[in-house]
Amino acid sequence: MPFSADDLAAIGLTLRLAGLTTLLLLVLCTPLAWWLARTPSRWRGPVSAVVALPLVLPPTVIGFYLLLLMGPHGAVGRLMQTLGLATLPFTFGGLLVGSLVYSLPFAVQPLQRAFEAVGDRPLEVAALLGAGPLDRFFTVALPLARPGFLTAGVLSFAHTVGEFGVVLMLGGNIPGVTRVVSVQIYDHVEALEYVQAHWLAGTMVVFSFAVLLALHWLQPARGRT
Repeated sequence: MPFSADDLAAIGLTLRLAGLTTLLLLVLCTPLAWWLARTPSRWRGPVSAVVALPLVLPPTVIGFYLLLLMGPHGAVGRLMQTLGLATLPFTFGGLLVGSLVYSLPFAVQPLQRAFEAVGDRPLEVAALLGAGPLDRFFTVALPLARPGFLTAGVLSFAHTVGEFGVVLMLGGNIPGVTRVVSVQIYDHVEALEYVQAHWLAGTMVVFSFAVLLALHWLQPARGRT
């Protein structure tokens, strides 16, 4: 079998982390993307810049500041201790928080573009027919923005699967807890286990190709809507 028990554990943990991150990002980012797409507020620019920061910052920088923030001397860490809870670094929960921050723009930006593409006309027609704000959002905006949700979901999942710097800085390398596929490949290379590293790295290449192919197929679908 090409994969060892440790490899399979890392694959399972990676898929669980990417799945939870994608689900939470789609839920949490929908109102933010809607606000960014519709608001005339002067805060739109600064908020958009903050959302896009993970695109330009090195992952180790993001992981370092999250480690300080969630550590025993950080604001979040002190709050967790006050509530009688354990701090988040070097746990799956901490890894999940880091993944949410790291993959944030890959969910917000496709959703924002999809909501902007909906335009005002369908919402105005729905309002004339008596639909309230919530009805217009759930029955008009969300269905029309469905391709954006598909793109955001695929990108968020793929980006989380490939993360390395944030994981290593915030989660370390704990088998079964924080050791994901990218860290497992790093371990194999350090141990000169190139055959095992090839299997995992090759799997990542095939996965990335499948993601790009899926995005290519989504583009014509979005254009027909």
